[in-house]
Amino acid sequence: VQLQASGGGRAEAGGSLRLSCSASGSIRSAHEMGWYRQAPGKQRELVAVMRSGAWPNYADPVKGRFTVLRDNARNSINLQMNRLKPEDTAVYYCNAQGQFCIECPKYDVWGQGTQVTVSS
Repeated sequence: VQLQASGGGRAEAGGSLRLSCSASGSIRSAHEMGWYRQAPGKQRELVAVMRSGAWPNYADPVKGRFTVLRDNARNSINLQMNRLKPEDTAVYYCNAQGQFCIECPKYDVWGQGTQVTVSS
């Protein structure tokens, strides 16, 4: 599985952006998919994650503003970001973890990252 992130760009505070992450193969085997971000000088942090059979989990700073959507038919996971704030400025990465079969090794793959810049 390879991931390709897109949709980043610039927005003003209060605006919206939608990030997309497309997988080269089926993501049905992924038991966890999510979005992370890394701001300059900071460690990478969780934004939102979807685990099989569970509701999405969001980081406190984005709760109520961001929505993660997984589309198995299109092999993609998207992040709708509303009411953006300057502190949302970061490089955003998508991630997928899973296993193709019980005997197969687990995979943990990352997209290349897409820049989001929010101006005040």
